[in-house]
Amino acid sequence: MGGGGRGSDESRFPRIPTPRSSVEDTGLPLPAPASAPFPPPTPLVLEHRVLKALLGAWALAACSPEETAAVEDHLGDCGTCADEALRLREAVGLLHPPESLDLDPSLRTRVLEACLGRRPPRIPVPSWATPYDAETARLDQLLQDIGDAEWHAPVRLRWFNGSEPTSRRTTVAGVIAHLLTVDGLVARALGLDDPLEAAPDTPTPAGRTEAFWRAARFPPTRSVRGPWREQTHNLVRTVAFAGGGSGRLPVPYGDFELPLRDSMLDRAFETWVHAGDIADAVDYPYQPPSPRHLHAMIDLGARMLPSALAARRQAGLSAPGRTRHLKAADTPGRSLRLEIEGLGGGEWLIPLDSPAAPASPEHEVAHVALDGVEFCQLAAGHVSPEEAAAGQVGDREAISDVLFAAASLSRM
Repeated sequence: MGGGGRGSDESRFPRIPTPRSSVEDTGLPLPAPASAPFPPPTPLVLEHRVLKALLGAWALAACSPEETAAVEDHLGDCGTCADEALRLREAVGLLHPPESLDLDPSLRTRVLEACLGRRPPRIPVPSWATPYDAETARLDQLLQDIGDAEWHAPVRLRWFNGSEPTSRRTTVAGVIAHLLTVDGLVARALGLDDPLEAAPDTPTPAGRTEAFWRAARFPPTRSVRGPWREQTHNLVRTVAFAGGGSGRLPVPYGDFELPLRDSMLDRAFETWVHAGDIADAVDYPYQPPSPRHLHAMIDLGARMLPSALAARRQAGLSAPGRTRHLKAADTPGRSLRLEIEGLGGGEWLIPLDSPAAPASPEHEVAHVALDGVEFCQLAAGHVSPEEAAAGQVGDREAISDVLFAAASLSRM
């Protein structure tokens, strides 16, 4: 165990070297810091008239960096040009008005159509059921966006009852309950569960709705959205599995019936109309259906007009003396040309004298022109026949009959 003497402090502790400027220090002096990569532009020396001519380009942010620096340097010294520059900037702002931050209600439908256009579904939905699929999806998005209190916002259901408008007061939740019970008619026809535990004696849309409202211990709340949403999905899924051939299945509405393909269009139409009622009640932006779907709804209304005319004639509500024009089946009779303008537009020849009489251009006695959305509002009972802004040419009594028949298509 040998040991040395104490020695000096330097021999007892190792010397700590002086730190270097970097791990790659070569002993040479450090380079000077690099200059800024983008030095500020040097203002150009330009005449006043040239700077004034550049104000428009400056307001549009179309000047080069040097020109921008020259103009802005000049604006600090020239009040006239500064005032002109302010006016130009305000004018440029008007060219780009602020857009609403609300999403387009049809965005979901457009995205789905784009996706399905590239990759079709394994089990496609029949074309006559796609309007219902789209409109229920749009309404469901509206319901997702509203708050709890808005489910109790007052809504007035409106329709045309024979010869006069009528209405029924309810809430947003009550409207969804109404759609749930009337869609239940289609569910029953397809063998699905009926939202009514016991169907009323009169299975009409109004009778079913009133029965549902009466049976509820409390007024409907937002909890009704779940059953309604599930039922819409079941309906679309069932008709997709059943295929296009199921479109002829009859769906009874109490005093009349529709084939399934028309009934799904009818439900799409009422979903859109009542979604508009809800949107008005909660101040929510809502747009009409896509032109293709709107055209299908208008076509259904036009095809139902001859039967509506006959029903009004049997009830004594048509214009006096119309019975003298009645024709036998397959015998051409008087016709009215219904022209629908705008979205979903087209032309239809409406037989006036019998639902079974073929319409004929040679027997056209009147021509009515209406906007597509306005025709739908008329058929929904939201616009009275007298208020419909229709272009009218020809037999005034025939035109009045058709407008009142269109309004009579509405119901609760």
